Amino acid sequence: MIIIKSSREIALMKKAGNILANVFEVLEPLCKPGTTTKHLSQVAEKVIREAGGIPEEKGYYGYPAAICASVNEEVVHGIPSNRKLKEGDIVSIDIVVSYQGYMADACRTFPVGKISQRAQKLIDVTKECFFKAMEFARPGNHIGDLSHAIQTHAESNGFSVTRDYTGHGLGKDMHEDPSVPNFGLPGKGPILKEGMTIAVEPIILEGRKETYVLGDEWTAVTCDHKLAAHYENSIVITKDGYEIITKLEEGEEKNG
Repeated sequence: MIIIKSSREIALMKKAGNILANVFEVLEPLCKPGTTTKHLSQVAEKVIREAGGIPEEKGYYGYPAAICASVNEEVVHGIPSNRKLKEGDIVSIDIVVSYQGYMADACRTFPVGKISQRAQKLIDVTKECFFKAMEFARPGNHIGDLSHAIQTHAESNGFSVTRDYTGHGLGKDMHEDPSVPNFGLPGKGPILKEGMTIAVEPIILEGRKETYVLGDEWTAVTCDHKLAAHYENSIVITKDGYEIITKLEEGEEKNG
């Protein structure tokens, strides 16, 4: 069942999203050679809690950290550890924050030092896929319109999209209906309506689309061990289009 949110609920989700966006502002300059992904998680948790939020990934089905940190061929759900980032890595940081019971979810892929042109193109195209989808994010269109836009842009640039992980609705729960795949056909799937809140998250792979999960039962990696990038925002469908809720308020600077 797709839950339409009230203005009060959307306001709380925006507050969660504002906290989350600030975390990225703090973490981005820390994504440099020698930093551990565990340190990134610790910093994120501190920033979230000091702002009155809760890092919802921590403890989710036993997940041990405040963020997911997926490096290079890791697609999603990488567990932060004492692994040190090195020059040329890319790291996808996926975070869910709640504020007074309402969730926001977003991800960014950051370069570590100087990276290859191919890796930078993957990061850029992944972000572009999100905004290609947003061209269709308005009442009356279908989820499949967003999905098709993501798939088409990724594949036209020589990349692939995973079939194993999708975007989703969110609100009081981290994962609500509807599913928002990164592949599909226009005109298919649920119709977008004002007040729907969804996380749209292109997960784009340098090589083949197949993935598998490591023995830790969380970390998904590409089968061909080529790179993966991830860009995600939570949005609300408005009367005339959409609004990204995982962003800083206008004029606000980072605080951490």
